[in-house]
Amino acid sequence: MESRSSSEHVSNHKDYSTMRQPEIESSGIEEIDNGEYWSLSGKPYIDMILTKSSVRPAYSLYLPKKIRCELPSAGAPAVLTCGRKKWNMLYGGTKSNFKLSIEWRNFVDDNNLKEGDGLVFELSESSASKIHFRVQILRGDFPAELLPEEEEGANSDNPILIG
Repeated sequence: MESRSSSEHVSNHKDYSTMRQPEIESSGIEEIDNGEYWSLSGKPYIDMILTKSSVRPAYSLYLPKKIRCELPSAGAPAVLTCGRKKWNMLYGGTKSNFKLSIEWRNFVDDNNLKEGDGLVFELSESSASKIHFRVQILRGDFPAELLPEEEEGANSDNPILIG
């Protein structure tokens, strides 16, 4: 893509600066469209690969110790933001096992999450009254056209012999 100076104008593009954006609940955090990724901001984050117990039928997500030291020790209401949507839930539990409440199920189902999908939780707010995570979803299933083609010798019926 060619770089253009700020004085150049491309006439075949819409002027989005005057178009009204749909309103969403504001949390003071710049929202992104679904399917886009953002750079981490330097705030605490965790990355996780979802296990069978994180999704159907158990829907149980325990947060790792690495992030728990950043969260209120007594738990708190939590908000997960992914794209332009928000999910409200609670974060809490016993002294050693803190997890997201049953509303985690709504996040899983709404985003069609599966075992093997990756999530990045970036902590944008943490207080006794609210925990807020921005969440990126990294799908664990790749379309067949993106998987490497099977090469001769790449399977057990035709092994590669190294001599």
